[in-house]
Amino acid sequence: MIYQIVTYMKKFLIILLISQSVLTAFCQQPAESETAKRLYKIGLVNIKTIDTTIVVNLKYATNDNFTGENMYGDFCEACLQPDAAEMLVNAQKKLKETNKNWNIVIYDAARPRSVQQKMWEVVKDTDWKNYVASPSRISMHSYGVAVDAGIVDEKGNAVDMGAEFDEFTEKSQPRHEQRLLKEKKLTRQQVNNRLILRNAMKSAGFRSIQNEWWHFEAMTREQAMQKYKPID
Repeated sequence: MIYQIVTYMKKFLIILLISQSVLTAFCQQPAESETAKRLYKIGLVNIKTIDTTIVVNLKYATNDNFTGENMYGDFCEACLQPDAAEMLVNAQKKLKETNKNWNIVIYDAARPRSVQQKMWEVVKDTDWKNYVASPSRISMHSYGVAVDAGIVDEKGNAVDMGAEFDEFTEKSQPRHEQRLLKEKKLTRQQVNNRLILRNAMKSAGFRSIQNEWWHFEAMTREQAMQKYKPID
């Protein structure tokens, strides 16, 4: 009997530890964060309020990101300027036309400049600095017009893009895809998955960049500067 109790307690502790480690990898959503309330006041919108099918998994609201820390506290909402949000909804519709069981997943959206500063401090003296905008050059995320996106399948699993979100290597860079394909460092399916994402986003008016497969912008920097103020 004692042996059975001890065995049960060990199993319970193992399950508890696993559960705690899983929870740290996902954003813990409050009723509504103070940061989100502040963003709403200046005109940004919560993506989930206009399209519930888009999946939100803000990586910087967890420790599952390149810093290894939660950069956002209790801020778990994916917020964008209204025009960018509407474009994202259209991108989701376009994706559904070709892959009805897939959904866009948002890894990051509007990002306050204070968070951008913290991220820069992590990378400024490393080879990763080319992947994070310097505070002196305001990130498009801090205008609320950039989104980091991927795709999840019908089971909620991330579709294979050949490199993880925030994997700061050449495999993440669209400019190298054809060479890496020839070198068999990326598969045809992985490249095709990226094209599916890019086509959906571009069809809605987003612009892609050459060093991150996940990053998309709703307008040019000049347009963003004229239309919006940076988010502090």
